[in-house]
Amino acid sequence: MKTIFFIRHAKSSWDDPTLRDIDRPLNKRGKHDAPVMAKLLREQGIMPDRIISSPAKRALSTAEVFAAEMGIEDIFVEPLIYESMPDDLLKVIRQLDDTLDVVFVFGHNPTLYDLAGIFSDMELDNIPTCGIFEVQAAIQSWGDFSVRTGRMTRHYFPKQLKYS
Repeated sequence: MKTIFFIRHAKSSWDDPTLRDIDRPLNKRGKHDAPVMAKLLREQGIMPDRIISSPAKRALSTAEVFAAEMGIEDIFVEPLIYESMPDDLLKVIRQLDDTLDVVFVFGHNPTLYDLAGIFSDMELDNIPTCGIFEVQAAIQSWGDFSVRTGRMTRHYFPKQLKYS
């Protein structure tokens, strides 16, 4: 069994209009939501074998929060995740080392929203910032990961949680 958690970056700041999109940092809500969502996964005993992130500052900052919560030092930055299409992201996943069983991927909409729709029969309006969805595939090799082998098994959105 291979499991991947797709995680949209936490809420980013638009305060500085001179920043390039890739350089936008997390805002106050993003800095609040990321540790809450990371703790949710850790408390369920979910531990990734690898964390992969878009190079965008907001995605990488979110990945860093999750890595700290999980006690993981290494984050693999994959440039193809930024401004990717679903097929691009699937190619990245199919190239993962088969010794990895659980992977966290930090990325962006609309790609994550599109992937959620591909892997689920559920009607989702959006993958909100810091939203997480899990896809499981009964495969031995990541090379076999596809819409035929994977299925969304659960999702978590910050607004679903009751916290202050």
